[in-house]
Amino acid sequence: MKVGDLARRTGVSIRMLRYYEAEGLLSPARRDSGYRDYGPADADIVERIKLLNAAGLTLPVIRELMPCLREDRSAFEPCDELQGVLRQEMDTMNAKIERLVRSRDMLMAFYENLERDRRHNQIAI
Repeated sequence: MKVGDLARRTGVSIRMLRYYEAEGLLSPARRDSGYRDYGPADADIVERIKLLNAAGLTLPVIRELMPCLREDRSAFEPCDELQGVLRQEMDTMNAKIERLVRSRDMLMAFYENLERDRRHNQIAI
C-alpha cells in the first residue's frame, strides 16, 4: 500500500510515517518504480508504535524495542531488551509521578492557606 493508504489506515500523518522511516522504525519495501510499498506488517508496527508512544515511551526508546516488536510476537511479549528498557522507563515515570505528587501537595497547601486566610478575613470584617 502507498504511504497515504497507510496514513488513513493507522491515523498517523504521512509526515510522521516518513519520520518513523527516517528514524529506522519502519522499513517499507520498494517497488520497481522506487515508491514505498507498505504491507500489513508495517501497519502493525505503526499501531504498536502508537500504543507504546501513548504509554509515554519516546521514539528513541521505542527504537530500542523494535527487535521485540518486529518479530512474530505480540506487542507486549517480553524479551531481554524489552524488560530492561521497560524497567528503566517505569522508573523514570515513577520519578515523574513523585515530582507531580509533591507539586500537587505544595499547591494544595498554598490553596488551603489562601482559603483559610479568606475565611479568617471574612469573619474578622
